[in-house]
Amino acid sequence: MLNITKRFPGIIANDNITLQLKKGEIHALLGENGAGKSTLMSVLFGLYQPEEGTIKKDGQVVRIKDPNDANDLGIGMVHQHFKLVECFTILDNIILGVEPCKHGFLQKAEARKKVLELSEKYGLKVEPDALVEDVTVGMQQRTEILKMLYRDNEILIFDEPTAVLTPQEIEELMQIMRNLAAEGKSILFISHKLNEIMEVADRCSVLRKGKYIGTVNIADTSKEELSRMMVGRDVEFQVHKEPAQPKDVILEVKDLRVASKSHNNDAVKGVSFQVRAGEIVCVAGIDGNGQTELVYGLTGLEPIKGGSIFLEGKDISNASIRKRSTMGVSHIPEDRHKHGLVLDYTLEDNMVLQRYFEPQFVNSAGFLKRGEIRKYANRLIEQYDVRSGQGPITVARAMSGGNQQKAIVAREIDKDPELLIAVQPTRGLDVGAIEYIHRQIVAQRDAGKGVLLVSLELDEVMALSDRILVMYEGEIVGELDPKTTTVEEMGLYMAGAKRKGA
Repeated sequence: MLNITKRFPGIIANDNITLQLKKGEIHALLGENGAGKSTLMSVLFGLYQPEEGTIKKDGQVVRIKDPNDANDLGIGMVHQHFKLVECFTILDNIILGVEPCKHGFLQKAEARKKVLELSEKYGLKVEPDALVEDVTVGMQQRTEILKMLYRDNEILIFDEPTAVLTPQEIEELMQIMRNLAAEGKSILFISHKLNEIMEVADRCSVLRKGKYIGTVNIADTSKEELSRMMVGRDVEFQVHKEPAQPKDVILEVKDLRVASKSHNNDAVKGVSFQVRAGEIVCVAGIDGNGQTELVYGLTGLEPIKGGSIFLEGKDISNASIRKRSTMGVSHIPEDRHKHGLVLDYTLEDNMVLQRYFEPQFVNSAGFLKRGEIRKYANRLIEQYDVRSGQGPITVARAMSGGNQQKAIVAREIDKDPELLIAVQPTRGLDVGAIEYIHRQIVAQRDAGKGVLLVSLELDEVMALSDRILVMYEGEIVGELDPKTTTVEEMGLYMAGAKRKGA
């Protein structure tokens, strides 16, 4: 890609960027949230047209007008937010657009055979007949990779492929990428996670604020060097915090049961625990062991089947979502698009989603005070460094994933809650933003709030939590102290190989 420039209203997303990919290499693309990485890959995949610059493949200049052109050139892409049809089966999603037909009839048998062969060959385990809406995020991602392999793509773009995976799935994905590269496929790999880049990439190109900073060989660099190139300063990888001083109980959960959507058993089976003021309690576990349903039950997104929830001694088991919110519960949700933002609203409207009815933002006649809302949004944008092309009037959909996440964190923490429920709060964020959000969460704890953290990142669990609760198959199987436990011991509890008292 030579001298690529791409502009959006109020922002130059790619400013004269040149990038070279060799055959059979894994080339990482690193940069802060909003540095222009996804935009550059979307140009290569034909989703955007650059204002300037050319793309060459095998030495020949090519025009990529849309993703079909990209596919014809052997370029495939797995997007950060998957592009799957939820009510189709996995097999139907893989062959969508290149369906094998004879005399106008679908020939699914041979397609299934090819898909099963590919899944066997690359270790991408999928159930071809399962509906996408019923399978785990990890399996959805394997479906996306099989889509590329089914089309015989030779340049594979992975946009933040590990943002939604468990540690075990990440390990599998790394192995799959190595196997693909060993076969001569060329991989472009967008990531924020420095240890993954160090582990799997051959070379790494760094972008900062839309500009190209440089390309380095992974063998000759370090995590610290990469983070300096990416953020322009030294980054603290350690979380600094004083020992916790827990006080009164903020959240008490007794014998909570929440039904499962995908099968007849309960997803949460009689869970009891407490969160006190001034401590961070972390729920750890492999994805799909009831953490999501536990949070849905606590925040009111799903009705509970049994048990009770007390906030500062008041029973909120059946309270509405707004009631819980006004009583002092803040929620940074797992899925920022589904439950965190209204994507077609502006940033300023998203900032007051749970507070627009307060006297600060609405007058006695019920009309919104637009000036106040903008002033408030501007303060949060400034304070939390939320970057967007047009400031408070930017439509949320147009922002990068990491900046969408920062906007949600700003809104939820600024409500000054008694209890902060943070689910995967740093998913898809760069090291600079992670450092900032970790500091914010510790500051909430030190201000005497209760924090319930749900995370799949074991490093984050160990660094932030004061107590760790491990969930396995809907039950809490262990309570660990991060100061005395190890990642290995936590792994045994997470896999169900060890239980408290056992």
